Amino acid sequence: MNEVLWYLSRATGVASIVLLTAVLVLGMLTASRRSPSGVRSAVVMGLHRSLALGASAFLVVRIATAIAETYVDIDLISAIVPFTAGYEAAWVGLGTLAVDLTAAVVVTSLLRHRLPERAWRAVHLTAFALWPLAVAHGITLGTSDEPVLPLVTIACAVTGAVAVVWRVLATDADTERRRAVALQEWS
Repeated sequence: MNEVLWYLSRATGVASIVLLTAVLVLGMLTASRRSPSGVRSAVVMGLHRSLALGASAFLVVRIATAIAETYVDIDLISAIVPFTAGYEAAWVGLGTLAVDLTAAVVVTSLLRHRLPERAWRAVHLTAFALWPLAVAHGITLGTSDEPVLPLVTIACAVTGAVAVVWRVLATDADTERRRAVALQEWS
């Protein structure tokens, strides 16, 4: 049974990073000046939300199986409090930080209609931190002897990096103005 949990943990980890990357790319697409409009915009946003839900579900299974299997020392506290795992504390801690940020993004997204836009946006922007944390966790703790699995994570890293660069370069005057105002407010 422990071997099944180990494989399920690895498989759901890979599925999670693939889905998180797809969510990141779709988020970049909807937030840029080159974003789709009309029906396409609704489809992209719906896909973004649906894949985010799927990523969250796979992440829950990933965490549960990582705790349940006994090959490594990861308990419930380690899944919530970063850098407390008995196994590879630094690298597991990066994954825990990513999970904590994911939880914040999910909760605030579910409560978006009750939150000020600025608060929701500030938390949602932590996706720029959670995704590379998840990628670093996946690359450093890829424990499978199957070469395809680390390559999937590396492909996600490249895809996400390209999407972020594209998003940064796809700015318009209004975005620049909002960034300048935000920087002034934070200083």
